[in-house]
Amino acid sequence: PIIMGLLLQSLFLLILLLLLLGSCLHPAAAFPKGCYPSEEEGLKTFRCSNAQLTEVPRDIPNDTNKLYLDSNQIPFLPRDAFRDLPLLLELDLSHNAIARIESGAFQGLAEHLHSLDLSSNRLVSVSKDTFSNLKAKVNLSNNPWLCDCRLQELIRAVELAADSSGGIVCDSSTQEEHVGKAFLQVIADTDFCNVYKKTTDIAMLVTMFGWFAMVISYLVYYVRQNQEDARRHLEYLKSLPSKQRRSEESSTISTVV
Repeated sequence: PIIMGLLLQSLFLLILLLLLLGSCLHPAAAFPKGCYPSEEEGLKTFRCSNAQLTEVPRDIPNDTNKLYLDSNQIPFLPRDAFRDLPLLLELDLSHNAIARIESGAFQGLAEHLHSLDLSSNRLVSVSKDTFSNLKAKVNLSNNPWLCDCRLQELIRAVELAADSSGGIVCDSSTQEEHVGKAFLQVIADTDFCNVYKKTTDIAMLVTMFGWFAMVISYLVYYVRQNQEDARRHLEYLKSLPSKQRRSEESSTISTVV
């Protein structure tokens, strides 16, 4: 009985030890392949650089201060992609394939985030509302930007990271002569939004003129048609006997009056 008791006690201790080890190892096992946590300068860091990711990982520790998702194949950022990271200070998304950012992708990061790197992606056009209330310094360089009013509004709505503005170059433009030029250099001489407004105003005037011309044409047609009917009626009256014609003419005059 004593030996049996010792064996049972040993077995119990072994099971308890395995459970403790399992609970310690579980969080690490949940991390995507190629991702690992660390601590840098007292800040909790989570690195997923060159991890062949095609989406933002879901199992990122919510006390992360610095997140590196650079050099992957992430194509777009969905809404609330980082909502569970309230303490995030730095976010590196450079060297990905990001071509689209949904509204609200950075929701929840306004309070603490001070650095956002979106350089070397595939961004062509992004709404200024995407960065609404975000106080972070943003790097938007080395993307195939379409230079238009939308980009102009975006640039005015965000704070660009130091020395990154020269990398925002027109890959395409509403005005061909701007292709290949730095966007800040272009908007020093060109107001894309003002040009767009003028174009819109002209289009509106043309539309209004078109409707006005249609109304005038209808009125002219209506008058001519009634004149023709009146002429035919008078000719008919002339063809009637005298007494009946005078009666019809009086009736016509009374109706007109």
